[in-house]
Amino acid sequence: MNRRTRIAPAALLLLLGCATLKPAPSAVPVTSPTWTKLKTEPYRGKQDDIFFVDPLVGFYVNGAGRIYKTLDGGETWTLKLSQPGTYFRTIGFLDAQNGFAGNIGTDYFPGVTDVTPLYQTHDGGESWSKVEPLVGQPIKGLCAIDVLHVDFINAGHLDKRSIIHAAGRVGGPAVLLSSFDEGKSWTVQDLSAQAAMILDVKFLDSQKGFLCAGTQADVDQSHALVLMTLDGGKTWTKQYESTRPFETTWKCSFPSREVGYATVQNYDPDEMIAQRVVAKTIDGGQTWREVPLVSDHKEQEFGIAFDTPSVGWVGAMSGGFFTSDGGAHFTHVDMGRAVNKIRLLRTPDGLVGYAIGTDVYKLLPVVEVLSSPAAKPH
Repeated sequence: MNRRTRIAPAALLLLLGCATLKPAPSAVPVTSPTWTKLKTEPYRGKQDDIFFVDPLVGFYVNGAGRIYKTLDGGETWTLKLSQPGTYFRTIGFLDAQNGFAGNIGTDYFPGVTDVTPLYQTHDGGESWSKVEPLVGQPIKGLCAIDVLHVDFINAGHLDKRSIIHAAGRVGGPAVLLSSFDEGKSWTVQDLSAQAAMILDVKFLDSQKGFLCAGTQADVDQSHALVLMTLDGGKTWTKQYESTRPFETTWKCSFPSREVGYATVQNYDPDEMIAQRVVAKTIDGGQTWREVPLVSDHKEQEFGIAFDTPSVGWVGAMSGGFFTSDGGAHFTHVDMGRAVNKIRLLRTPDGLVGYAIGTDVYKLLPVVEVLSSPAAKPH
């Protein structure tokens, strides 16, 4: 049995999702625990996605066409695929053996020659093959994969199945790729009437899902956009649109069915446009408001992950930002640069996190930091 650190009552309530933290009057909000840099191969640019099947088995991908695997929680990594000309943008697994990796596609980044949008593995990443056929609108490329495990009745017994959605891409066109039989067959939905580009996809159940998007393919004309479906992706409605140009929503996180967050990227060259915001909903995505993150024209938002409605991290160009009070306060965190994706996992020893950008960082099990006297449950 793993030895566990003793958790203070307030921290225990938070880890169980039973309390929302609120800073005491004139108190400093809880600070983030430490993220540690893992030993990985050097990469010059922003790496895009990391996925863990369990606390030990994980994968990460990058724009050099490489897929890496770990069997020891990130302590060591093994190169499983090197495919120059492919820009692996996203990765997701159903289980330790079956997974998918998405390629950004041609005509966006220089040096990308691979026109295959999606690859699959059925042997834990040892070998990869093209996913085909894809029925529907041709896919240029993908930016995000969402794997949802749902309960269903199978011959009178409660069983589980996996629904997979993949979406893209930055710069357009906007398409949603879906499989309801664990990758055996796929359909493609053209969403160009609703958005010009899609950057992230997240489903809360088989019917309710969200897309992070942009209104125009040219970023200087684009507004940040969140779309929602209540019928499994058949129809989508706009729930949030920013009022500023040069914006997209990049990644989203839903720590509960009611509370969700999305990063809002702003590329406006005007240095007077310095405020960076995060979009937040507290009513299940029906309405959204903008929460201030930092006032810094040089800052750019990327990934985001919340463990509870109050506790979460935002990835950014300079590192990351942490909040323990639902975005009322954010503090800067050293967790690497250009942090594009953050994955959080519950383990017997506490909350573990992984963040990928120019490097890969790990958050060791979180227990003691959340017991700070600066935070009180209510």
